[in-house]
Amino acid sequence: MIRPQRNAYRDAVDLSGVWRVRFDPDEEGEAAGWAGGIGPDASHDIAVPGSWNEQLAEAGYMNYVGPAWFETRFRAPQNPGRRVLRFGSVDYLADVWIDGRHAGASSAPMLPFEIDVTELTAPGAIVTLVVRVTNLLPVDGPMQRVTREDYLRENRRREEYLPAVRFDFFPYGGINRPVHLVTRPEAGIIDYRVTTATDGRVALCVEAEGGDKLRATIGGAVGEAPLIDGRAELTLTVPDPRLWSPADPHLYELSIELVAAGVVVDEVGQQLGLREVRVEGARLLLNGTPVTLTGFGKHEDSPIRGRGLDLPLLVKDFQLLKWTGANSVRTSHYPYAEEFYDFADRHGILVIDEVFSINLDFRKVGPETLVLHKQAVAELIARDRNRTCVIAWSLANEPGYLGEPEYRDQSEPYWEALFGHARALDPTRPLTHANVAYAGIDDPAFRHADICTINRYHGWYSEPGQLDRAAAALRADFDAAAQHGKPVFVAEFGADALAGAHATYDQLFTEEYQADLIEAYWHEIAAHPAVIGGHVWNFADFRTAQHGRRVIFNLKGVFTRDRTPKSAAWRVRRLWTGK
Repeated sequence: MIRPQRNAYRDAVDLSGVWRVRFDPDEEGEAAGWAGGIGPDASHDIAVPGSWNEQLAEAGYMNYVGPAWFETRFRAPQNPGRRVLRFGSVDYLADVWIDGRHAGASSAPMLPFEIDVTELTAPGAIVTLVVRVTNLLPVDGPMQRVTREDYLRENRRREEYLPAVRFDFFPYGGINRPVHLVTRPEAGIIDYRVTTATDGRVALCVEAEGGDKLRATIGGAVGEAPLIDGRAELTLTVPDPRLWSPADPHLYELSIELVAAGVVVDEVGQQLGLREVRVEGARLLLNGTPVTLTGFGKHEDSPIRGRGLDLPLLVKDFQLLKWTGANSVRTSHYPYAEEFYDFADRHGILVIDEVFSINLDFRKVGPETLVLHKQAVAELIARDRNRTCVIAWSLANEPGYLGEPEYRDQSEPYWEALFGHARALDPTRPLTHANVAYAGIDDPAFRHADICTINRYHGWYSEPGQLDRAAAALRADFDAAAQHGKPVFVAEFGADALAGAHATYDQLFTEEYQADLIEAYWHEIAAHPAVIGGHVWNFADFRTAQHGRRVIFNLKGVFTRDRTPKSAAWRVRRLWTGK
């Protein structure tokens, strides 16, 4: 799926703005004819992109989980070619109508989907677009639905969240990424895949129709190849290649043209860095040199916008990442907006790209779960495989979180199939998943991963306030994980800190304790030969569903939600930059 582009052959109109929304808790909207228009009654203004929760909290929708109907109107362009609606993502699932006619539906949550609306939109006509959105997850997906009844049935009332979730962040609903109306040639470039090498080679595989050859240019190198059965392969070599890295995130302009009878009929392009990544023994190599990962887990979360794309916040966050000395981020716990990866490419931030699968409960895993998990992995790789910044795929976060015996007894075939599927789709990047302590250091998924990634909270959820015991427990985990003969990575570690809380002794929730815990962990990470780095949890405080152990937000950020630094931000800056 090629991102919206604007050039002589393609165009894209951003439909962002103020739409209308009508909530449908009784699921009566389709029968009531809302697909043709939601009407003025009981509807509200809503900004797109943006989550409905904080925008419409005063109207009673802060904790709303269920369907909502969005509506806007636009004029179909006069340009010749195909007209396609392209959604960056809808949280979590969507159906789309054009002038009352069903046009299509979304696919994997948190990822883009496209709907060809050429036959449904006459050039120049005013069109009514209606989107039914639900933030209620499917029962059988890799991110499983949970309800209040599940907590009651399992006698886990102390663990109940409002809204009910399987994860420790907020279940924002809405159209949280841009919507574009794309026009492109009737026949043109369909898709492409690019891989790079440190000697300057750029290998391209392009799918297209309506032409007879492909032409590509990058860094002064030019190549052509015939289009045979809708496919062309070519390799270019950039002279005197300047390699991409966190220290020098140099990007070249790649252009791919489709030629028919000597005339260019379509063009796509992107910025691209030249780099290689691989695992060798217990090391992660970037351009042949071992790299230590410094950085954070993050969330797409900001005041009012919720998970909605927030470009000023992205600018700020990437400045703060560089200020702390971070060189990497894991997209915990879902694929982020494509604009995030644009920034990461430009700023030299290495990305571990994670699919939307958290706390997978193997008591409830069935054949359809694996099918949908594979689909989500395939769509993630298809979207981000040409990204320079993406150095690894993470296929799940903390499966077996509930300590269910089924995880250890039955998950091996599941992981074998899932990791095999991902490796076939992209053999150029290492694969991993984030292990939770309940699943054990002999996690069945480790047998199929290239990197053994662990999340650990010694000194917080265990050994609270006891940093010497926490460090010893972490060393024991490292030694055990190293027995797999693969690199070990700590994807989460940290402690909550209430900004402004202080103590002269080790006290949970103080800024001093958070900073001291992070430093204690980092000393262990830096000292162990099998450990390739760590990510502090979290970059910034973020909203969670309501729970007795959370004071509105998860407070593990080294920055507050509005990006004010806590003491820990200065501590990681010193640890990672010496400043």
